[in-house]
Amino acid sequence: MTWIAAVARLRARREFGVLVTVATVRGHAPRDAGAKLVVGQSQTWGSIGGGNCEAVAIDRAREMIAVAKSEPELIDFALNDKVNNQHGVQCCGGTISVLLEPLPVVRAVAVFGLGHVGLELARILARQDIDLHLIDSRAEMLAKERLDVLSDSAAQVHVHHTPLLPEEVLEELPRGTHVLIMTHDHAEDAALCDAALRSSHLGSIGLIGSAAKWVRFRKRLSTEGGHDDATIDRIKTPIGLADITGKEPATIAVSVAADLLRAFENEAD
Repeated sequence: MTWIAAVARLRARREFGVLVTVATVRGHAPRDAGAKLVVGQSQTWGSIGGGNCEAVAIDRAREMIAVAKSEPELIDFALNDKVNNQHGVQCCGGTISVLLEPLPVVRAVAVFGLGHVGLELARILARQDIDLHLIDSRAEMLAKERLDVLSDSAAQVHVHHTPLLPEEVLEELPRGTHVLIMTHDHAEDAALCDAALRSSHLGSIGLIGSAAKWVRFRKRLSTEGGHDDATIDRIKTPIGLADITGKEPATIAVSVAADLLRAFENEAD
């Protein structure tokens, strides 16, 4: 398997990994600069030459994976018999530098409702390196020609048409997915809020709408849903930045996206 395919596999599995690259070579070394090794939690793909340098790189990569380290590291190796190595002697005679680049699990966002605001929001979020799930009960909202504006996305876009029970998609979403609820139907929104509160694996939950809508929803989630106040408080509404008050779909989308990206940064702190 090529290193590119290995990186893609880790992403698809939503597993942390580390890309190890021979950055520089002076003198004789097992591999030339540019040789790559991908390290996962339990597997490796490719090689930077074997021996001590590869074993040390794998050990350090697994330590980085264990703590979800986000910054890259550079390790220098002298390949001679005068060096005390952890995994045996390598006496090729040269020196190499090895770059270890973390491959984090990308964030996931689910947008329920691809109306005017939902589509504008998808266009913005699609420029981010995320897994973007787009869900709607209306097939026409997910038509290929309508979503062609996302064709050059940096995000991995996953489209879900759910004509009957959109809330069933919640259980399919990856752990930690940030959920944004903005469907065309308040009854659908309410069902999604209730189901999202019953799903312990999700990240943040955001609901679009007015204060009056939230008063009705909060009462219903409490009386009919049986949720306590602390649980209901998991839902953020209104969503977006409070000081951006425009009501155009693109303006709302920018506000919501900015608020979400700020939440991402707060997570990383």
